[in-house]
Amino acid sequence: MSRLKELREYVDEELNQLPEDKRVSATAHLYGVSLAATILAKKRDLDEELAAMAGMLHDLHAYKSGSYDDHAHLGAGLARNILEKLDLTTMEETDTICSAIYHHDDKLVTDSPMDELLKDADVIDHCFKDSSKAVKEKEQVRYEKLCEELGLN
Repeated sequence: MSRLKELREYVDEELNQLPEDKRVSATAHLYGVSLAATILAKKRDLDEELAAMAGMLHDLHAYKSGSYDDHAHLGAGLARNILEKLDLTTMEETDTICSAIYHHDDKLVTDSPMDELLKDADVIDHCFKDSSKAVKEKEQVRYEKLCEELGLN
């Protein structure tokens, strides 16, 4: 079984413990960000599997706890615990994934390429899932740069 598939099965089990309405939106968002991260990784010549794994884990803490308070930082800790428990990644790969999760809510700051990729994948999912919603102010510049990068102007 692939590492990503094993991780998805674990995340699915965690999400299945949520009430149905929250489970549906959590599943849609985590899989959506994972897919967007994979596409961006391919375009930017970054590790697609690690990007997809980061996308699957990035908001899991928020969904499990029901709170977005400090969710990126706390989520990085949860991701590290999961990756170590499942023994899916090397220490360096775990650090890469957890750094991206730790920084993904800092949309106005520039970090490492994988950190930036997860931020951008999150913005893609937020902004393209429901185009009737206004783009959040903290995501506006990033959204415009993504549209340009992807030729969507």
